[in-house]
Amino acid sequence: METQLKPYNDLIHQIGILLSESRQKAIQSVNTILVQTYWEIGQHIVEYEQKGNIRAEYGSQLLDNLSKDLTLNFGKGFSRSNLFQIRQFYLRFPKIQTLSGQLTWSHYTEILKADSELEISFYTKQCEKERWSVRELKRQMKSMLFHRIALSKDKEGVLKLATEGQLIEKPEDLIKDPFVLEFLNIPEQYQFQESELEDKIIVNLQQFIMEMGKGFAFIGRQYRMSIGGRHFYLDLLFYHRILKCFVLIDLKRGEIDHQDVGQMNLYLNYFKKEEATEGDNEPVGIILGAYKNHILVEYATGNITNKVLLSKYQLYLPEKEQLQHQLSKLIENE
Repeated sequence: METQLKPYNDLIHQIGILLSESRQKAIQSVNTILVQTYWEIGQHIVEYEQKGNIRAEYGSQLLDNLSKDLTLNFGKGFSRSNLFQIRQFYLRFPKIQTLSGQLTWSHYTEILKADSELEISFYTKQCEKERWSVRELKRQMKSMLFHRIALSKDKEGVLKLATEGQLIEKPEDLIKDPFVLEFLNIPEQYQFQESELEDKIIVNLQQFIMEMGKGFAFIGRQYRMSIGGRHFYLDLLFYHRILKCFVLIDLKRGEIDHQDVGQMNLYLNYFKKEEATEGDNEPVGIILGAYKNHILVEYATGNITNKVLLSKYQLYLPEKEQLQHQLSKLIENE
């Protein structure tokens, strides 16, 4: 009897896969058509305005009138705020060829909240590359991801970031300063231990990996290394599939110290000798601390040939105005 049921169960499974794929394609097709339709509606509105077909006193009420008449004729979906977004959508994306078939209208309404063309371009590219959900897009925008990456670059790098998204080509591209870990829900003034920070990261591992960026694969925590008869334990171990190397992460509750740099250098030497296999590039070490002394960091890492990267983390979302000011200052100085 079981031998007769197996082909039938396989048939059910195969049909299920087909139905699932077709439904997903149908949803994607509807989303694509909706985005293109809204773009064309926006085009009609803007072209109507630009051709001078409206008087000044009527122009101020155009969206109000359109909202009432379109709702009366076609039903819901044409509130004044939605029509304003549709109009902005066309103005910010004047070429229909630049629209992504992967992004939904909900993605675009979030992206349109960005304050500059550079941000809009970056989040559109990054959303497409990383396949972010709308929820993840919201989180990345709130955490000011564009600004945090851009501040580590020169003006040319900022422009490239905006047009191409984040490219991971060298170890330094892994760093954001700061990393934002607000999803751990640790109160800012709470005196936590490093082990508690690590525990929280493991519980929220998926969000932590998304904050670290594309390419990270988790291997383990408290990874044991036996060196010279002694045991050492690395907080977090990852492998980066783009850079093709181990990434060692050490967590510090307070300020990063020069001794932390020396310890990470020891770990990296061990991994080069004992853990790396053919095809692996040299390992990268990242020390995450609540603070770092820039002068101390400069001297501590001066003659180290291993790649030791240091960055801050913070347990709350960054201040938007401060990062915007810093980025504007960087671009102006360049």
